Amino acid sequence: MKFNVTIRKGDAADQTIVMEAPSRFAVYDQVQKDGGVVIKLDEKRKGFTLPAWLSISFSSGVKRIEIIHVAKNISAMINAGLSLSRALSVIERQSGNRRLKIIVTGLSESIKKGSSFHEAVAAYPKVFSELFIAMARAGEESGSLAESLSIVGLQMERSEELVRKIKGAMIYPAIVITAILIVGVLMLIYVVPTLTSTFTSLGVKLPLATQIIVNLSNFMVANVALVFALLVTVVVGGIFFVRSKAGGSFVLMTSLHMPVINEIVRETYAARAARTLSSLLSSGVPVLDALSITKEVVHAGPFAKVVGEAEVRVQKGEPLSTAFAENTNLYPILMGDMLSVGEETGKVAEMLKQIAEFYENDVAEKTKDLSTIIEPVLMLIIGAVVGVFAVSMIGPIYSLSSAF
Repeated sequence: MKFNVTIRKGDAADQTIVMEAPSRFAVYDQVQKDGGVVIKLDEKRKGFTLPAWLSISFSSGVKRIEIIHVAKNISAMINAGLSLSRALSVIERQSGNRRLKIIVTGLSESIKKGSSFHEAVAAYPKVFSELFIAMARAGEESGSLAESLSIVGLQMERSEELVRKIKGAMIYPAIVITAILIVGVLMLIYVVPTLTSTFTSLGVKLPLATQIIVNLSNFMVANVALVFALLVTVVVGGIFFVRSKAGGSFVLMTSLHMPVINEIVRETYAARAARTLSSLLSSGVPVLDALSITKEVVHAGPFAKVVGEAEVRVQKGEPLSTAFAENTNLYPILMGDMLSVGEETGKVAEMLKQIAEFYENDVAEKTKDLSTIIEPVLMLIIGAVVGVFAVSMIGPIYSLSSAF
């Protein structure tokens, strides 16, 4: 694999080069050995690549939850006394995912040929994350692979659970809004034309609001195929935009300026950064490598930038907590304070774990409260839509009946 890498060495200007390595982790490792720090890292791809919204669906064929089970099962079997090769053989036989069977078989063959476990998994970067590879390497080097895999399995499980709770809180409003749109379109196509014909036959002079609805209805009735094509285009385009880099950044920045939502976003990324960094440090990964990998795991632009800043400052000899303490608009104040305490007591990994657990629990509670908050807001929106429609369409009927 080839990567475009931007490297910073001391006070010299940043340098962008192309490096060939089996994984992102290998790039970080090589740059650190050369006395530099990775500022930016992008995989260099050849030829045509699928857009993000397609590549996400078809990139590996292995679900994240399956990788969690692999990590936990290997850890349990090694602790029970089985060899790594035997553990992989058991997982290969148990798995119902054909793609995963092929990957596990490949891992087993690589290990039989003399490769280490972390080198074997690094050959599948779309399946095993940088975090997984780094934890496997740290576990092998320290002789505690089972413990490292148990930690990474727990980290991935907590992260997945957090994302699942946030998505769950969004399902209800998404269903309601979709229902409103569908009912609105059906009324404009089937109900409004009936009322319009009545107004026309009686020669009723329509108010502006009613005229707008009637004109919209006439357009939709005359161009049903075009309307549905536009709806499909908007939905697909919206998905593509949200999953693109620019769209993701827009959604993130918008979320950071929304009441209630902004706190959930900030605490979600704080929990992700703290959990990842804690897992890496507790497994013996060097702090600079841990920060580099955490930056990739956090991924979101402004939040990852703070982690990258912390990496540069640590290399200069400054405390890890400094960068987080100076960016309280992104990471909560508590994170910087607790990190500072962890550095003073020499228990940074343990303190990061406590931070992660605190914010994971807090986000879980706030997502429950979010559903309670969203419900009355949705009722107000529904009431407003129904009210506007009622006044616009039924109002002329009442004025007509009062004239007689």
